[in-house]
Amino acid sequence: MIHRSLFREEHDLFRESVRKFIEREIKPYNRQWEEDGIVPRELWRKAGELGLLCCSVPEQYGGLGLDYLFDVVVIEEMARSGYTGPGFMIHTDLVATYIRSFGSEAQRREWLPRMVKGEAIGALGMTEPHAGSDLKNIRTRARRDGDDFVINGQKVFISNGQLCDVLVLAAQTSSEAGPTGISLFLVDTKLPGFVRGKNLDKLGMKAQDTSELFFEDLRVPASSMLGGEGEGFPLMMTKLAQERLAQAVRSAALSEAVIEWTVDYTSQRNAFGKTIADFQNTQFKLAELKTDSVVGRVFTDRCIELFMKDQLDSIDAAMAKMYMSNLHCRVVDECLQFFGGWGYMWEYPIARAYADARIVKIAGGAIEVMKHIIGRSLFNPKKSADKRSTDAVTNVTGTN
Repeated sequence: MIHRSLFREEHDLFRESVRKFIEREIKPYNRQWEEDGIVPRELWRKAGELGLLCCSVPEQYGGLGLDYLFDVVVIEEMARSGYTGPGFMIHTDLVATYIRSFGSEAQRREWLPRMVKGEAIGALGMTEPHAGSDLKNIRTRARRDGDDFVINGQKVFISNGQLCDVLVLAAQTSSEAGPTGISLFLVDTKLPGFVRGKNLDKLGMKAQDTSELFFEDLRVPASSMLGGEGEGFPLMMTKLAQERLAQAVRSAALSEAVIEWTVDYTSQRNAFGKTIADFQNTQFKLAELKTDSVVGRVFTDRCIELFMKDQLDSIDAAMAKMYMSNLHCRVVDECLQFFGGWGYMWEYPIARAYADARIVKIAGGAIEVMKHIIGRSLFNPKKSADKRSTDAVTNVTGTN
């Protein structure tokens, strides 16, 4: 097995603390949370107390000022556990990142310390019923009214939507359609006019709340804007690589975990006088999946290295996201077959992993969008992928 050289001793020690947190604070309660369709806010506060949220937020904003690899460790260990309730990835990797990158000093000081502690939960409000992977067509409008903006519209598939205290919201601020009319706002969800819709009943990720959100004459101060007016679309484009890298990291970790579950199960389960692991078909199939997962892991780790050097472009991120999403779905499907009827029972992690897996081909940009980005680059190799990028970000559940 290829040694992962990314992590140092401090990362390994932190990984152990994350695993203990999951075992103690998530595992015993996950089944109930799946029935409830939501995790309790107390879990977020406990995660904040242990430094599991927004690890790389600078100390001046209440964080620990650690490197990105600490955030990666949390993503990986949550994925390996098979528990999808806490939307930590969206909170940390997306919302906090938007505030750090584009927020004013006042916005950073207002929200980041609370997000680090788990006292304020973040969500990303971009996807609409008519605008998923094509955010240029969003219809939520923000109309200028003196020193305020008045927002009306609707969002859907919003992870952390039932719990969120702060929302990064994309809205049209100009009568001119398309990307030049989109702006981003940092919305305090306690404001009048912010309305939470129903908690959506999903195929998988049962314990993670996913909502419709409505804005009914929601009045926000102009100072709540992230970046400048009309800059929303290019700002969103700058974070695509990070979002898609996080999706690849999660898929890589979960794929490895599923293979491990399957090796353990087939080594113990007997059929026709021997274990299932003794059959050539089992060994050959798992050999293929293991090889593909190692190849995907090496590429994903390389993308992490590039990201930490600020050198990861949208093409490489799209390839990582596409490859690992496809592998993720294939691994859970082919491994479930070895479990037979037990693989269809919800009490087995493989069953939950199967139901959860399908979203990875949609969240963070559909696979078809990834193919378009990669394919287009083949015919325009001299152009900057970032400058050419007009694809959109998706906030379908599980982007975290």
